[in-house]
Amino acid sequence: MTPADRSADDRAAAEAVHAELLARIGEATPQPRLEPTRRAAELLGDPHRSFAIVHVTGTNGKTSTARMIESILRAYGLRTGLLTSPHLVRLNERIVIDGEPISDRMLADTWGDIAPYLLMVDAEQAANGEAALSNFEALTLLAFAAFADAPVDVAILEVGMGGEWDSTNIADGDVAVLTPIALDHEKFLGSTVAEIARTKAGIIKPAATVVSALQQPEAMDEILTASERDEAELVCEGVGFALTDARLAVGGQLIDVRGRAGQYTELFVPLFGIHQAQNAAVAIAAVESFLGNGTQRLTDEVLAEGLGTVTSPGRLQLIGIEPSVLIDAAHNPHGAEALAKAMLSSFAFESVTAIVGVLDDKDVRGIIEALDPVVDRFIVSSSGTARSLQADELAEAVASIAGADRVQVEPSLATAIDLARQDAGPNDAVLITGSVMMAGQAMLIAAEQNWAL
Repeated sequence: MTPADRSADDRAAAEAVHAELLARIGEATPQPRLEPTRRAAELLGDPHRSFAIVHVTGTNGKTSTARMIESILRAYGLRTGLLTSPHLVRLNERIVIDGEPISDRMLADTWGDIAPYLLMVDAEQAANGEAALSNFEALTLLAFAAFADAPVDVAILEVGMGGEWDSTNIADGDVAVLTPIALDHEKFLGSTVAEIARTKAGIIKPAATVVSALQQPEAMDEILTASERDEAELVCEGVGFALTDARLAVGGQLIDVRGRAGQYTELFVPLFGIHQAQNAAVAIAAVESFLGNGTQRLTDEVLAEGLGTVTSPGRLQLIGIEPSVLIDAAHNPHGAEALAKAMLSSFAFESVTAIVGVLDDKDVRGIIEALDPVVDRFIVSSSGTARSLQADELAEAVASIAGADRVQVEPSLATAIDLARQDAGPNDAVLITGSVMMAGQAMLIAAEQNWAL
């Protein structure tokens, strides 16, 4: 078998794993439970107990923060595992080992190892009249098994949804990280910021260290209550650590941070927006907490490598030039506000055309109101998934805010991108946003049409 044939076989095997996961209960309908995941992990020998854990939750910024923590810890010399979600293009992106997405072969082999045990739990669940392991529960177990087999020294786990009953929460985080909390997934997490924060604070474990970004008062109250209950040390942005300066630089920004263990200046972060600078400050505090309980200053060399090489795909990412095409996975008002601020502070485009597609359970009005001040024209489209809001319905909502004269409807995302790129001048930009699916589809289209960076 040639290397090309072997690669094709491995890819087909990995895609088959993805298909098996998709056949399970979808991530749009999470199961508020932990016992089936715990039972499966027990049958597998509790792989999540073989490495240290940094657990990350929040409403926005958790993926970028998790990636920064992983990159810094890897620069420190540790072998790392990283679990994030959702993926933009391929499932492999979610499970990263030592900085690289899991290989197709390792993904397929690990699934082959754990699948019989998952089926055993499925059968137990059916006998008790309960639902089988869900897509995300199975994915979590797959990641834990892969990390144990690697093996990794530390895993950085991004919560799928919420925290308390998220399947990642069978693991006990040495450090619990909470990025900014706002309204999102209200159907599952609660209708107030306090309720959502209470669920997310469920990742806090006894005697852990809790690192929190700046929060709304009602969210901080819940985090404080959970920390006191579990006798966990709470370190808050603004008190225990802080971003002290951020300024634009070529390809990103330079930041200064007052960490838990020292001052750090002139740190280059190759990501745009003040929210990413704040994410970096949280990541530094989390790493300080993990490595030396907040008493060990990180070396300049480690931070320069860790932050200087970090990536956050789908987060204000430039995927094309001439004209500039940016994608951002902002899918709620808080994320859209951060995106709008970053567009204003990091770029000087003459005109911005936003191609938007939003899922049917999202706060469309809040998202568009946040984007409206920085967008000249909206093209309403769709990622083509079952959960996408129909383009005509979305267009009506967008027009009610931006005015009908600034709104165009083009259901086909590929056609919408073509139109926007053709109309854009040399100093204009095309921004594709509204959901992770939109960002991922845009990346595929750019690659297929050969204009991707």
